[in-house]
Amino acid sequence: MASVWTELLIDCEDPHRLAEFWRAVLGYAHIEEDKDGDVLISDVARTPEARSSGAFPPALLFQRVPDGPKKAKNRLHIDLTPNDRTRDAEVERVLALGATRVDIGQGEKVSWTVLADPEGNEFCVLRGYVGT
Repeated sequence: MASVWTELLIDCEDPHRLAEFWRAVLGYAHIEEDKDGDVLISDVARTPEARSSGAFPPALLFQRVPDGPKKAKNRLHIDLTPNDRTRDAEVERVLALGATRVDIGQGEKVSWTVLADPEGNEFCVLRGYVGT
């Protein structure tokens, strides 16, 4: 049997702030904090039964690191595809949650929009299933 992808770890300065941003962006309902202040968000409760079945999407785990602000482009980023609105409507919603637009040299003729979360981590909003 192959491994199951369970979490994506994101190093950050403020785990609570970043977890709340991504929880709102993704519509995740569950949030857990450990004794070290690391924060995990997920779409479903991560019970022992759910963990053993692998029947949940990957969670995001935000871990405080002492490195200071992000200094370079991400080597890994998240792509979002809205399923009930256009890309442009989703971009406006996510901007209102605290994202910012980012120019990484993508030009104007691409079908995605590059944004950054409140700590500067780039992510893309792709063309949605509804319109553009």
